[in-house]
Amino acid sequence: MPFEPAFVAEIRSSPSASPDAAELVIVGCAEGDVTDGKPSAKLAAFGDAAAVGSVIARHAFKGSKGSSVTISPSLVLVGLGKDGVDSRGFGKTIAATAKANKVDSVAVAVTVDASSVNAAELSHGILTGAYESTRFKTKKDDAPEPFALKTVDLLFGADAAGIAAGSAMAKGVFVTKYLVEAPPNVCTPTHMAEAAEHISKISDRMSLTVHEKEFCEKEGMGLYLGVAECSAEAPKFIHLTYKGPNAKRKFAIVGKGLTFDSGGYNIKSAASMIEMMKFDMGGAGATLGCARAIAEMQPDDVEVHFIIASCENMVDGAGLRPGDILVASNGKTVEVNNTDAEGRLTLADALLYAQNHTDAETIVDIATLTGACMVALGPDVSGMYSPEDAVVEAMKGASKSSGDKIWHMPLEEAYLEQLKSPVADYKNTGGRLGGSITAALFLKEFVDTSKVHWSHLDIAGPCWNDKEGGATGHGAALLTDFVLSYAKA
Repeated sequence: MPFEPAFVAEIRSSPSASPDAAELVIVGCAEGDVTDGKPSAKLAAFGDAAAVGSVIARHAFKGSKGSSVTISPSLVLVGLGKDGVDSRGFGKTIAATAKANKVDSVAVAVTVDASSVNAAELSHGILTGAYESTRFKTKKDDAPEPFALKTVDLLFGADAAGIAAGSAMAKGVFVTKYLVEAPPNVCTPTHMAEAAEHISKISDRMSLTVHEKEFCEKEGMGLYLGVAECSAEAPKFIHLTYKGPNAKRKFAIVGKGLTFDSGGYNIKSAASMIEMMKFDMGGAGATLGCARAIAEMQPDDVEVHFIIASCENMVDGAGLRPGDILVASNGKTVEVNNTDAEGRLTLADALLYAQNHTDAETIVDIATLTGACMVALGPDVSGMYSPEDAVVEAMKGASKSSGDKIWHMPLEEAYLEQLKSPVADYKNTGGRLGGSITAALFLKEFVDTSKVHWSHLDIAGPCWNDKEGGATGHGAALLTDFVLSYAKA
């Protein structure tokens, strides 16, 4: 089973190419290019001025952001608006227009200043916009091949380095999508380890260690193994490392890797989306997506450890029970009052591993952790927790540049009282209210924030798009932008 698409469209900077040679030309134009239904000279140059003006007037096209009008079978105008170019959105519109017109090669021109188009965001938008989830569908012999965009020529001379960066980011998102959308009988802990192996071969700066259960037992990872004990699938503790030759900053990204979450004895009902719990490894998917992008970009100035404690949370007579007390690898004890709050247990031991087995100064954990965060922030925004202002600002900046939305949430220390157990050091859940906050506080107890810069991302909401019925790839670009930008801070 593949871990990413076999073919990704080639995006080329082709300023000397003639638009007449293209099967379809897509022209991005600003609102100022259309006045009283008439095209500007720049816009009219792409076709017969009278014909272009006639179609514009008939369809009341004004060049507003996201709008489009078909002038002829070989010419489509796309509005860029008046407040600057949304390069990623423009890229997605290009992909949608190519698909609607059933052409696999297009040329793209703009009437605005070429420097206002961000080549990285544009290429990222084109590639992710062209993505289709079809690999688990059978095709009838007489059915047409699924749409696949092959080439895009940018006639305005876009920055080649930007195109490469955007393409690398898109490849990371594709890995995340491939993993998150895969059913749990395909994406097992072993499959996750194989995906990490696939990524490790992309760059000679990558190395991989997959720890088996025996290693985790020697490390005393009682929380992680307590969850894994319920499943017939063997747990896989994944440590993928990227080392740039001039690394100035060292990072660890820790992703929740529950390839299926039944809830355990606190079994999920249909209302709690048990049938969708294949996406409970969305944090691990984003972690490996970031690794894929970093492997492609090969930055010189960072060292990044990608860590995943992967397993399933199932039901078994010999497995975890409500009321059990587990011992973490640092000796702290946890009373399990809810077996469906398993992700934080696996993450706790993974966070301790990151601190004990790497030199990372900055640690980010990312997880589809709580339904409470979905209630608080809805389906489009992740919750972000950190006690450090510098980390918060860097993550906000990465959110803006990547397009993955986050919201800074409070680490309300008073809520830690909810996690105190009368028989152990902690309980694994607090009360019904503020569940995303208490989950973050639980994780914080396993991080030495006096020694490392830590942040937690709860991506339960935006990991999956119910409306479109697919994985979003959320988190891969966010993590990549954070690592690259924070390394330079």
